[in-house]
Amino acid sequence: MVDITHKISTLRTATAKATVIVSLQATIDAVVNNLVPKGNVLEMAKTAGLFAVKNTHLSIPDCHPIPIEFTSVEYEINELSIDIIFNVKTVYKTGVEVEAMHGASIVALTMYDMLKPIDKNIEISTIKLISKEGGKSSFKNRFPSAIKAAVFVCSDSIFAGDKQDRSGKIIVEKLEISGVETTHYEIIPDEIDVIQERTKAFAKENQLIIFTGGTGLSPRDVTPQALEPLLETRIPGIEEAIRSYGQQRMPYSMLSRTVAGTLGNTLVLALPGSTNGAKESMDAIFPHVLHVFHILKGKNHDTK
Repeated sequence: MVDITHKISTLRTATAKATVIVSLQATIDAVVNNLVPKGNVLEMAKTAGLFAVKNTHLSIPDCHPIPIEFTSVEYEINELSIDIIFNVKTVYKTGVEVEAMHGASIVALTMYDMLKPIDKNIEISTIKLISKEGGKSSFKNRFPSAIKAAVFVCSDSIFAGDKQDRSGKIIVEKLEISGVETTHYEIIPDEIDVIQERTKAFAKENQLIIFTGGTGLSPRDVTPQALEPLLETRIPGIEEAIRSYGQQRMPYSMLSRTVAGTLGNTLVLALPGSTNGAKESMDAIFPHVLHVFHILKGKNHDTK
């Protein structure tokens, strides 16, 4: 199966539709009036769909077993057609569109099985996804122009040329995926005055400044000390999200001193310097953290 361990859990919803077409008005009448010999078609088919949606991973090889936290089945009858509207919700790392389509299709098949003794010309038509929400696709950058970012790697050893940077390059790649333009990338030493000078200078032209490195506990890890006096508003929720995400994957994440806050209308982040630490921090908060720029412009939290 596809690796989803890097994803975060969000509210996922999906609505699918399937259509059963009968050939006789008498068939519709039997369904509506509960006169089908095999039983109540609408209720039996609904029950089958509820069982099916919870077991989609047993039928579709690449589907993950996921908690199904809400399901509803609605019917719309129009002349000789019965539309099945199947809704699914969960809070998880992957979407439920296949689950919704699977549930709708099983409802339709159950109806077919129950109705075929009284109508030999039934057909199942139009099994399709109507809508889905949740996950990173629902939090894409919808700004009229690209958000500009400056990325700084804080490391004495990399600055001296003793090591190669990987974390900064990963951050740049992740920003590009999120539709953010990296206007500046630089390796700097672990010096408070250098970090502060770069922050103040680049906050004038960039909406986002990211530092990677210097968030640990060694004497030369000074990025938090450098940034904290400059930040006008700390955003502890971002810091908590990064640490919580990391803690689920590496217990040492509790030792990281991640920092997030604003300087004017610029979001400043201090992320771990390890390759995995930087990658996981970006996975934890992007692209949904970009919503902060709507809020900084005075818009409400419902703005997308």
